[in-house]
Amino acid sequence: MRKIERIAGYAVDTLDVQGCVDSVVRWVMGKPARRGDDCRWLACMNPHSFAVSLDDALFSSALKEADWLIPDGTGVVWASKILGGEIRQRVTGSDIFKGVMEKLNGSGPFKVFFLGSTPETLAAIVERVAKDYPNLELAGTYSPPFMPDYSESELSAMIEAINVTVPDVLWVGLSAPKQEKLIYQNRGRLDVRFAGAIGAVFDFYTGRIKRSHPFFQRLGLEWLPRLLQEPRRLWRRMGISAPVFLWHVLRQRFSLW
Repeated sequence: MRKIERIAGYAVDTLDVQGCVDSVVRWVMGKPARRGDDCRWLACMNPHSFAVSLDDALFSSALKEADWLIPDGTGVVWASKILGGEIRQRVTGSDIFKGVMEKLNGSGPFKVFFLGSTPETLAAIVERVAKDYPNLELAGTYSPPFMPDYSESELSAMIEAINVTVPDVLWVGLSAPKQEKLIYQNRGRLDVRFAGAIGAVFDFYTGRIKRSHPFFQRLGLEWLPRLLQEPRRLWRRMGISAPVFLWHVLRQRFSLW
């Protein structure tokens, strides 16, 4: 049974990394009534995604309808503490990707598909997955055109490429909010058991972008080295999105009082 906390209007999962991985894997390994009967999916919650959702109703609906909404930001952990909740650990897209892949690799033949990023990054993923998870079958990859929105013909081509391989797991790395909206709007058309919207994990996994040192991760400052590396792209997340999120959390806290 899903256990959640209400944070700034969203139902965020309270499971730790292992609990969330186990929950996803149980679903993947379960036997559906028929192929394509249900696709459950996971999204990441952080202060920036919250701020973006304030001006994007479709993105907001997607986050509210996700089957797992994980606390993928130190700000969400702090918010839980402010609100008297139980979340004490970040659960990142990288954590879920690694945990699910490792567990499925040791549990029998499962098929995975990667949607997003560039052909070069996908080629690197193919090579590394073969080494890291030899018991998994890489069903396929698809690099869609780089654009803010897709036409129906482009969406149909993606979905057909995925469904023809009949994967158990679909990893989507198109960046937020595009990836969440794509899964949310098309989950009924996807012939997969589980879809994970994991954004930059494709680049982390291949080493194209380095994750912050574990020292910063433990302190909840993983964002700091990345901000220094990519200030033009990431300044808005800390300078605007974080205060906006904090304001809404404090409003929720005051309402509880």
